[in-house]
Amino acid sequence: MKKVHVVAHSHWDHEWYFTMEDSHILLVENMDYLLHLLETKESFSSYSFDGQMSIIERYLEIRPENKARVEKLIQQRKLFVGPWYTQTDSLLVKTEAVIRNLLYGYKMGEAFGHSMRIGYSPDIFGQHAYLPAIYKSFNMTHSIFQRGVYNEQVQNDVNFTWVAPDQTTIPTNNIFFGYGPGKFLSSDKEYVATRLLPILDKLAAMNEHTDVLLLPAGGDQVLARKNFPEIIAELNEMNLGYHFVLSDYESFMDEAWESNFPNEISGELIACQKSRIHNTCRSERYDIKWLNYLVENRIVNILEPLAVIAKNAGLEYPQPWLDIIWKKLFDSHAHNGIGASNSDDANHDIVVRLTSALRMTDDLINLLKKQIAHAVSQKQENSNIALVFNTNPRKTKQAVKLVVFTAEKSFELVSNGENWPYSILKREQLDGGRKIIVTAAGEKEVTIPAYYRTELLLEERVLPALGYMTVEINVTAKNADQLVVVSDQSIENENIAVHFQNGKLNLINKKTKTEIPNFIRFENVADAGDSFDFSPLPNDETIYMETCELLTVEKNQLFSKMQLKHSMTIPSNLEERITKKRTKVLDIMTEIELIHGEEFARVRHIINNQVCDHRIRTLVKTQITNPQHSYADQGYSLLKRSTTNPYLANWREEGFVEAPVPIYPLENIVAVSEAAKTFAVLGGGMKEYEILPETNEIALTLFRSNGLLGKDDLMWRPGRASGINNKVVPTPDGQMLEEMVFEYAIYTQEEALNERDLFEKSNQFEGHIESYQLQTLNTFEERLERFEIDYPVQELPNQTSLFEINNPAIFMSTCKNAWESDGIIIRLFNPTEKDEILSFKTSLGAGSWLVSLAEEKLTPITNNSISLPQKGFVTLLLEEK
Repeated sequence: MKKVHVVAHSHWDHEWYFTMEDSHILLVENMDYLLHLLETKESFSSYSFDGQMSIIERYLEIRPENKARVEKLIQQRKLFVGPWYTQTDSLLVKTEAVIRNLLYGYKMGEAFGHSMRIGYSPDIFGQHAYLPAIYKSFNMTHSIFQRGVYNEQVQNDVNFTWVAPDQTTIPTNNIFFGYGPGKFLSSDKEYVATRLLPILDKLAAMNEHTDVLLLPAGGDQVLARKNFPEIIAELNEMNLGYHFVLSDYESFMDEAWESNFPNEISGELIACQKSRIHNTCRSERYDIKWLNYLVENRIVNILEPLAVIAKNAGLEYPQPWLDIIWKKLFDSHAHNGIGASNSDDANHDIVVRLTSALRMTDDLINLLKKQIAHAVSQKQENSNIALVFNTNPRKTKQAVKLVVFTAEKSFELVSNGENWPYSILKREQLDGGRKIIVTAAGEKEVTIPAYYRTELLLEERVLPALGYMTVEINVTAKNADQLVVVSDQSIENENIAVHFQNGKLNLINKKTKTEIPNFIRFENVADAGDSFDFSPLPNDETIYMETCELLTVEKNQLFSKMQLKHSMTIPSNLEERITKKRTKVLDIMTEIELIHGEEFARVRHIINNQVCDHRIRTLVKTQITNPQHSYADQGYSLLKRSTTNPYLANWREEGFVEAPVPIYPLENIVAVSEAAKTFAVLGGGMKEYEILPETNEIALTLFRSNGLLGKDDLMWRPGRASGINNKVVPTPDGQMLEEMVFEYAIYTQEEALNERDLFEKSNQFEGHIESYQLQTLNTFEERLERFEIDYPVQELPNQTSLFEINNPAIFMSTCKNAWESDGIIIRLFNPTEKDEILSFKTSLGAGSWLVSLAEEKLTPITNNSISLPQKGFVTLLLEEK
């Protein structure tokens, strides 16, 4: 007889077509009921509350008196919580954010008595390739998820071994019928005959190697079904050929995996055959995606390593503030949240949350820079200084941007006794205004002299690894090189040239003399979809913006910039698309920048969108003829993907719930390559791309606009609207009628795909350099400049380097304070196809350990040397002295 583990649970959306306030009020009512049920009904053995610790945290904000009750139930394994803080849609956020989400969830769950040992993601839109490795490093023994596999992959066993790119494996179960097949569990004969038994019989047929089956019995925001124990007893009395037990996910997986399952599945899982993936929600509400990108990068790339530098200098590490910022991010990453498939009210709250997180992040960066710079100036006995911070773990040579305020127009920069050449990007004279002085005769207005604000680009110089260096600002009579408008139709540096010719742009790799004509154009089509999915409009006409107008070219010794405008009259909404009218002028402003020493071209598009129901993609021409594969980063390596999907031709006949269009996510990099050629786009917040083999182009989705949360019968998604049956929710904010900025870089080389090289360029484009001038002329350049602050540290050296690695194939993904100790956590990864040995030198700590992602010690590090497997990652703990 086959055994059926019935797992009572609730899947809890933080916000969706409702707001977080709605969710929290309902949560308290449901949790009150659940606690009483678990405490008073012994036969109700356990309940799983969706693997999200934030639920418990929010409940106890309102019911703090119930903390001991919650802890007791968790310790008794009657209430299962964790391992997430919130269940993140892992393909839309930085991999480090996925890890931090689990770190908070795991640590909080363990503090309550137990964090669920299951990597549980019942409803997220696709599975990140590195989740097996991430789960295992958080002491999880198994994984359970719903979305992302093809039917044929699990037709014989829904249990399989899931393999990450670094070859870490985890035993996994695919909940083929989702998390709700037992939601309405009943012993009613009709229900049993028409609903329950067909599902169980199908599951039995898909479990060739075990007689242990899983029946999740829950749903969205459901109240615990107090009569489940009685129903299960009644089902067992019916002699259905199945034995039912009220169980939990851990018990099910432990028992099921007493068997051996031969099936292995590797990498990311984004198939949309049985379950919808909504892969084009990754271009929905670009404003949310862009804000999230900014906050994630500012925290991980700048704030946290800067705070480590500050802590080493004697300043306080701002952990309480970082906890608040991260939790604002996690709340915004919760399933449906970052995908933006929500009501306008919920999306508005996400924008507010992310904006708040960005402000706090910038405040803390400002505060720490100012405190460090003040201490350096005291040691140097010179207040006319600026600091340049490098948060990379190796010496970095690159140009640096710096904003300087001076009373004099001309000045020189000196570092370590040497002049540091620079070019001026922008200079303006500012009115000093007036201030009030209180005198014995009363208040007196005093005019403040005018002063200069100058944006500089400093010539490439080697910067210390994970540290800072000091720049002195001295008055001089010599005028610096300035940015001037020229009549040229091209820009260039020593590596790249961009030519404007007959309304089109040509890209030249100067080292190889390779030229790519018309390398940027735009595609505009209707979006007849909803906030979950883009949908083509039948018989729509694709509009291409091929030619542009050259507006200005500006140049100096270190920097050149070209400004252009594409303009086209297009339909203003879906109705005009249908009737073939075009009444709205759409302008796309483009800026292309070349910086001395850089091997990529920086591209920025500015669009003030006043058109509804459409999608705009930039089509970037490559030198690869008919590319068959793309390479995009996910976590710690590049994933190889086919530019076509073999299921696309017959997807309806094969029963796919969505068209398997080869549109993919990216974290930061997308590339195409052949034997001796590589072309890459380094993304700056856009999360969706498609390769167009016929035209040799990378189609990078800038944004799409639409005005509905749900919509039936889309061309690529037949059937019901997603999630909300019989309810249409207008979302006019989803039309994106606002100005948006899109940034990316283009990199081309005449050699085969080089993972190290691409990650190095992406690292540089993301930005790990921060600068700051200690000055009193302007109090509005950064957020906290105008306020008085304390300076706890009095003196610091003019230069420091805290941690340096010697292998250019290794990259750092995080540098932060340890969770429970006074040490520093540094996470390193190897994106290449071969194992690497790494040595490091550091002034951080008296000893070092390899630790898990849970920051639990594994083995001591000897001689400051470690091995990193291909496509793998390690986490170091540097214990403080």
